[in-house]
Amino acid sequence: MTAQARLLDIFLGQPEHRWEGKAPSAIRKVVASGAVAVTETGLNGDRQADTEVHGGSEKAIHIYPSEHYAHWRTVFPDQEAIFRSGGFGENLSTEGFTEEDLCVGDVLSVGNVRLQVAQGRQPCWKLNLHTDNPAMAANFQKTGRTGWYFRVLEAGTISAGETLEIVERPCPDWNLRDVILARFNPRLDPAIAGALSELKELAEPWRQAFARKVDTGYREDTSRRLPDQ
Repeated sequence: MTAQARLLDIFLGQPEHRWEGKAPSAIRKVVASGAVAVTETGLNGDRQADTEVHGGSEKAIHIYPSEHYAHWRTVFPDQEAIFRSGGFGENLSTEGFTEEDLCVGDVLSVGNVRLQVAQGRQPCWKLNLHTDNPAMAANFQKTGRTGWYFRVLEAGTISAGETLEIVERPCPDWNLRDVILARFNPRLDPAIAGALSELKELAEPWRQAFARKVDTGYREDTSRRLPDQ
């Protein structure tokens, strides 16, 4: 197994009150310099505003492939200045692989840290406000270009310029992009939903979501997360 990517930049954020009448957000991040400590719950110096839906061990670190930004510059050319590494509030920006190259549960090494692919990202209204684009979050999830979250298996330190390398693949049948698209598919095959609900390498909230999708009559209410969809 030789799939690798280069860690371009590390980004850290703090909660800010940016939008009148709205909850604070830490989606705006700044580039970190030097080595950054990695703990079970994320990067030292990075915080989340709403810990009920962000952060925690199953969403410790968000990574976004830099390759995707070219797509967004084409789709929304009037906002091309936004679409650069760090533009979506990710912690890690990489070059070398995307969701299509990975599987749920993949274990990656970077520096002296080991990370495991836990789930994709579910965009919300904060991404729309952050990019000043009311269509951003819906397009984000529709394309499957969401990036993903890592859980931390072994803590340590990481630095920009280091290599991320896949060292274990326990779930080769569950391509990450396919699973992300399945998560947002309102008419998902119940058999696929059932199998994913029992995939122990998948983050528990996503397992629960797939368990609900086993019922063909179930329709997910996304109005709180994507109020303008």
